[in-house]
Amino acid sequence: MIGRLDGKTALVTGGSSGLGQHFAKVLAGAGARVIIAARRAQNLAQTAAAIEAQGGTCTTVTLDLTDSESIAALAPMLESVDILVNNAGIAHEAPFLDHGEADWDAVMGTNIKGLFLLSQKTATAMKARGRGGSIINIASILGLRQAGGVAAYAVSKSAVIQLTKVAALELARFGVRVNALAPGYFETEINAGFWQSDAGKAMLRRIPQRRLGQLDELNGPLLLLASDASSYMTGSVIEVDGGHLVSSL
Repeated sequence: MIGRLDGKTALVTGGSSGLGQHFAKVLAGAGARVIIAARRAQNLAQTAAAIEAQGGTCTTVTLDLTDSESIAALAPMLESVDILVNNAGIAHEAPFLDHGEADWDAVMGTNIKGLFLLSQKTATAMKARGRGGSIINIASILGLRQAGGVAAYAVSKSAVIQLTKVAALELARFGVRVNALAPGYFETEINAGFWQSDAGKAMLRRIPQRRLGQLDELNGPLLLLASDASSYMTGSVIEVDGGHLVSSL
């Protein structure tokens, strides 16, 4: 069946909340053994409990993507990973002229450097095992289009897209596929209030479908890239944004 992941193991970073938590539940529901990684151990435990209550299998591991030693400590676990979802990311909002160096470094350290190091170690394990695998990088439409006040985030997501393509080129010979999802605006518990504000409503009017995405609308693209249904796809970027990127200027 397309999208089934029985017998596969998936590692999801940033799996304690938001999109990562949702992705972990979707992958577990498709039959994968899921490992969720994040810095907040308590939140990880709550997510794991929810997955197991629905009949899934979930393991937790604390991970700080800004710490190379934390990433290196995952090496034994990576030997079993078939699917890596690089979801963890942070943002900092500030005008370009007020963007501090420390904030820039924090965003880049998590969103691109940490993603690179974990992908490198995971792909090394996939190559050694000899049966390939799928790496899914969570980018953003802000990696493809500009917005004010989020310079570091937008640049980091643009770098994620380019890294996706470079890694896809080099890893294809080992059967490791590397693709990206670029979500537009989705409602989560963190941003729900904003969309009720005048600024949020104005932003919605610029989306051709005139609405936010619902998390379930990411399920199909995620399962496509995670499963063998996308066996001839690598270096692809799937935009899920209600047409935002094709809206008129």
